Amino acid sequence: MCGIVGYVGFRRAADLIVEGLRRLEYRGYDSSGLATLGDDAEIGILKAAGRLERLESLVRATPPDASIAIGHTRWATHGAPTDANAHPHLGGSGGVAVVHNGIVENFRAIRERLEAEGYVFRSETDSEVIAHLIDSCLARRQRHAATLTDEPVDLPHVAAVQEAISQLRGTYGLLVLFAGQPDLLVAARLGSPLVIGVGEGEHFVASDASPLAGHAERIVYLADHELAVITPDELRVVHRDAGHIEHAEHPLEISEEDVGKGDYEHYMLKEIFEQPETIAAAMRGRLCRDDATAIFGALSLTPQKLQRVKRIVLTGCGTSWHAALVGEYLIEQFARLPVEVEYASELRYRNPPIEEGTLLFAITQSGETADTLAALREMKRKGHPTLAICNVVGSTISQEADGGIYLYAGPEIGVASTKAFTSQCMVLALLALYFGRLRHLSYEEGLAYIEQLEQLPDLLRQALTVDSAVREVAKKYCDAHTFLYLGRQYNFPVALEGALKLKEISYIHAEGYPAGEMKHGPIALVDSSTPSVFLIPQGAVYDKVVLNLEEIKARGGPVIAISSSGDARVAQIADDVIELPPAPDFLQPIVASIPLQLLAYHIAVLRGCDVDKPRNLAKSVTVE
Repeated sequence: MCGIVGYVGFRRAADLIVEGLRRLEYRGYDSSGLATLGDDAEIGILKAAGRLERLESLVRATPPDASIAIGHTRWATHGAPTDANAHPHLGGSGGVAVVHNGIVENFRAIRERLEAEGYVFRSETDSEVIAHLIDSCLARRQRHAATLTDEPVDLPHVAAVQEAISQLRGTYGLLVLFAGQPDLLVAARLGSPLVIGVGEGEHFVASDASPLAGHAERIVYLADHELAVITPDELRVVHRDAGHIEHAEHPLEISEEDVGKGDYEHYMLKEIFEQPETIAAAMRGRLCRDDATAIFGALSLTPQKLQRVKRIVLTGCGTSWHAALVGEYLIEQFARLPVEVEYASELRYRNPPIEEGTLLFAITQSGETADTLAALREMKRKGHPTLAICNVVGSTISQEADGGIYLYAGPEIGVASTKAFTSQCMVLALLALYFGRLRHLSYEEGLAYIEQLEQLPDLLRQALTVDSAVREVAKKYCDAHTFLYLGRQYNFPVALEGALKLKEISYIHAEGYPAGEMKHGPIALVDSSTPSVFLIPQGAVYDKVVLNLEEIKARGGPVIAISSSGDARVAQIADDVIELPPAPDFLQPIVASIPLQLLAYHIAVLRGCDVDKPRNLAKSVTVE
């Protein structure tokens, strides 16, 4: 959700902070700000509600000359999106500046205690208590500084942060700047991601790796309960329980090109058109023709243990939940394993009876989704093996799961997920093959499955050629107030996902349904101004969906049909047809996603919506 960027080194820090915040806009925000430490060793604050352009104009008007700074983009939780509530927050009389991602659950009790000490609060946020709390802890330690004369100069500041965070209940990704300490940043995390970029004579801090691209070649992932002491030339990591620890540096595997839009108008459009490559990346090195199966390097469970799995639970939120529904169809059909799909936000509290032999897959693009992480932790606590399907290397869920599978889709900047969704479906298709071959699929069936998977990138390239046709359909229906999305079997989850995409970025109400369920209530919504998007490719339930389409047409509802190319029967009935290349039933969800993503995109553009940064949404939902 919120974004953090920090820098200490030799370059002009404010420029790097603004650039980094720009790369974090996709996380969702409603205000932004930065704090710098100039030659006078005093903290200077600039912050503004609204889009990042407001902060940029303040920086241009009064350019801070400093080589150390912290910055933040805020997604409001406690308090409205105002200048006062924007981060950074100052502690005490201005000696501490803090930016914070997460939620402080006990902030009211801490605030009352600090107000009794004389601290004055200037915002409605929970985060401001952290700044004052650190200031209070530091002031107390400095009053006893005579006993610390032989200790490192930064010790009271670091110890103050450690003491303060020990009193917090909730989650935090925290970056702290101190007046009079021009070479010191302190970072800490619990449940909210922070990464550190390592350079020569400089260090960078951010919520994820995208702001570091082009600036650092090595990266350090902070884990929960770790605190980092950062200077231009040194990085020290301390764990709450283990004390000083040796941190591991990893190569930063994304480039500036990966986090840019290239020749596309929006990130979302770029990511839609990347899907032939991202699907190929999800398959690369994972198909074994010799054994007619899929192979994974980090499942952590032996084939013998996986063969004894009796049930699979797939959990996720939003788009990842829709991918899980596709996975349910795939695994049950090809592996004959019972599968349950659970909203992570419900699973963490529902406490369902789960039998021995159950395996959990947590599905998440970011690897930081708070509800999905909590569900995974609850299942681990109960002794069940947990695996992750995730896109972000080094993310919290990827570290806490017993094992997992990376999507290798590359950075997804657009808030509305596109390529991550199809990559999740691809990985689930690989898992269906893997479990199927462990159980009952023959060698010949496995090989035929692989050959169909290998055709998928080309099918997606053909599907992308409908872009101009979809744009024309979007022009016709962009002023509608409600859409219905309908599909059956494998295409039912895609109907849900298509409706979600439209809601997310165009703000049009849309509902996804199994096509056969229309007559059981939702058909009451059908009228001449309510378009129905039918997923009706050739396949096992084709004739049934045609009958459902006829039901809509009989009641005067306009129909947009996503059909197989050359389908004259559908063309005679539907008002508008978008043709796709024929694909096997089990791959249709991936192929059919393309026109639905494009339809949502073009309608949103025509309506003048901010496609990559839709209102009220965040890319990575790291709070409950």
